[in-house]
This record gives sequence, C-alpha cells and structure tokens, in this order.
Amino acid sequence: MASIFTRIIQGEIPCYKVAEDEKHFAFLDINPLAEGHTLVIPKREVDYLFDLSDDELASLTVFAKKVALAAQSVIPCKRIGECVMGLEVPHAHIHLIPMNSEADMNFRNPKLKLSPERMTEISAKIAEAFNR
Repeated sequence: MASIFTRIIQGEIPCYKVAEDEKHFAFLDINPLAEGHTLVIPKREVDYLFDLSDDELASLTVFAKKVALAAQSVIPCKRIGECVMGLEVPHAHIHLIPMNSEADMNFRNPKLKLSPERMTEISAKIAEAFNR
C-alpha cells in the first residue's frame, strides 16, 4: 500500500507544494511547528532515510538545501533547522523548520493552526524563491 507521501506525490491527496524535480518533492507540513515548516521527500518510496543509496541520499540533501535556502529567503528566521525522525510516516523525509532558537525544533511544541489561505501564500512564496 502506498504511503500518504506517495499519494501526495501522485496527486491523490492535496498538498501545499513548494518544489519538485524528477526525483524529489517538497511540501508544507500541515501540522507545522513554524510557518514554512516543509517536508522534503524522495519520490521513490523508501521507508527509512538511510535505506536510500548514497547517490539518492546525496541528491535529496542537495535538493533539501535548495528548498531550505528558498524558505529562509522569504520566512523571517535566523536559520532553517533540519530534522530526520522517520517514525511518523513510512516514507523517508526531512523536516525543514524555520527557527529563531533551538526551542523552535521541539516536536512537543504546540502545532500552528494556519488557514488554507496562509498556507497557500507561504507555499507560493517559497516556490517562487526556489524557482529563481
């Protein structure tokens, strides 16, 4: 059975896409820790990040860097934090989280409730910066 992320890539489930290429996909987390919290995934469904080949992992990391730099250019923050947990969805993914302090990376923090309009605005800004 396809993971929820594979179903998002295939367009079966809507998302707030920020970037895509032939091997990778990035979209806003619908339960964000901060505005601009983005998930970066390989299109090939692999359960665990470190099950990716070295080339796939390197390629995903470079793609995530480009997404992070785009997000940082449009989201007010000091840095974009990167986190890999991999327990919540059986599809390798990287969390990119805009942060102003280390506390912003705590997954026990309350999640933001953003309107669909705000999510659309944020995803469009990051996508525009990504494609520059």
